[in-house]
Amino acid sequence: MSKSDIEIAREASMKPITEIGAKLGIPAEELMQFGPNKAKLSFNYLESLKDKKDGHLILVTAISPTPAGEGKTTTTVGLGDGLNRIGKKAMICLREPSLGPCFGVKGGAAGGGYAQVVPMEDINLHFTGDFHAITSAHNLLSALIDNHIYWGNELGFDERRIAWRRVMDMNDRALRDTVVSLGGVANGFPRQTGFDITVASEVMAIFCLADGLKDLEDRLGRIVVGYTRERKPILARDLQAEGPMTVLLKDALMPNMVQTLENNPAFIHGGPFANIAHGCNTVSATKAALKVADYVVTEAGFGADLGAEKFFDIKCRKAGLAPEAVVIVATVRALKMHGGVAKDQLGDENVDALKKGLANLGRHIRNVGKFGVPAVVAINRFIKDTDAELAAIQEFTKTLGVEAIVCEHWGKGSEGTEALANHVTKLIDGGSAQFRTLYDDETSLFDKINTICREIYGAEEAIADKKVRDQLKQWEEEGYGNLPVCMAKTQYSFSTDPNLRGAPSGHTVPVREVRLSAGAGFIVAICGEIMTMPGLPRKPAANTIRLDDNGLVQGLF
Repeated sequence: MSKSDIEIAREASMKPITEIGAKLGIPAEELMQFGPNKAKLSFNYLESLKDKKDGHLILVTAISPTPAGEGKTTTTVGLGDGLNRIGKKAMICLREPSLGPCFGVKGGAAGGGYAQVVPMEDINLHFTGDFHAITSAHNLLSALIDNHIYWGNELGFDERRIAWRRVMDMNDRALRDTVVSLGGVANGFPRQTGFDITVASEVMAIFCLADGLKDLEDRLGRIVVGYTRERKPILARDLQAEGPMTVLLKDALMPNMVQTLENNPAFIHGGPFANIAHGCNTVSATKAALKVADYVVTEAGFGADLGAEKFFDIKCRKAGLAPEAVVIVATVRALKMHGGVAKDQLGDENVDALKKGLANLGRHIRNVGKFGVPAVVAINRFIKDTDAELAAIQEFTKTLGVEAIVCEHWGKGSEGTEALANHVTKLIDGGSAQFRTLYDDETSLFDKINTICREIYGAEEAIADKKVRDQLKQWEEEGYGNLPVCMAKTQYSFSTDPNLRGAPSGHTVPVREVRLSAGAGFIVAICGEIMTMPGLPRKPAANTIRLDDNGLVQGLF
């Protein structure tokens, strides 16, 4: 019986974090340590890196996720280790896990098998407290809004048009729609509001896109929290909220450094979801990594239709980043599921179903090509995958001019990604990357939504009622028309129907609601039935997480 991820992580031989930093030339005194194995990089050190040459940026993305699993984070870790194995100075940049999926259905986000970042338990739980700081900063602004109204409402908030909700880092459907300030005069004026999960907070998005403390404070001040009866926007800075919010986020903004099982460096910092937010780790961590390493491997959440598109159109556009290679992760199991095979039958060879499911991979490959970045497919191999199934994937991708490389990092660590690492460096050395975004800043907001739906999702069009279209036009008139769009959509399908696998075409994408994230610098388009506060499944992972008799965590994955 193979060991669980947490058992493998617990057996790791971790080195002091100062020793990991020394590999990158980071002085020990510039690391703010959280025990022996975790640290934050000081702002002084980050400032000292600004004139250094950038390394090469590599994005890891994936096919549309299925319950069969794809292993994107595992592959990101494996590739980082593989690049170090072949003599490159490489590091990885990941998002921090949210407690919601850890105790829900998805589990943690520290990789798996022998391609993990450690200490796994710390990373998947409270880590260095960044998410708690973001939650506190967000809810401070919520409290300041209600307090302002209580003490006379000098700014003239229309209580029906308060746009700022509350957040917590847990899946709790009961809090999606709530009424606050009940209980009489002393408690304020009752109004309807609700909660989102912390990873969907605009503060999280701002945190991940901010380039330093000053930029963070400026962005926080630009948050639109509500409107007057005359529909005039009220900003966070009107409440003098940006200062105390920045104070709460000051230490959190310093990137977190940990290590892989093979003692290679990793930054894990920030963590917006990709189905309801922009799905990328912080700009500050990515930029720092590019200064201290020659190769930086980062990931974007869920499939390439969500994570990669937002990485390119939001993060790279805003931060001036230019990726040079993309790795698209696929598994035989997931492709068979896209081809119609039930989860309990995935262990049986089924080349015909796999070939049908390859339509999903094919669309992701073609989509990545639209951004001008060369790609390679990483086949994350499972034990029951057959030679015929693996060959079918490789033959298919060759017809699209892309190599598919079998990877076995889950069981073999860096040895299992050596071929992938060599191929990625060849792609970069080839110099064929000509990165471009999918749409121009000047394109109208609804046309940006339509472009994503048609070019990336294969849809006929996006549809929205007059209220949504009028809201977009109003924002354009207020000067927000040049912002990119962040699509909030199910991760399981190119459509808004999570059960429609493969590569559906000709569907419509209903835009239910739009939200302005003026501080983060994008418009959120909420599509179909996607929720910005997820719920727990019938049997949540929390039911099997516990401490054993020795005080060790069991059940976390």
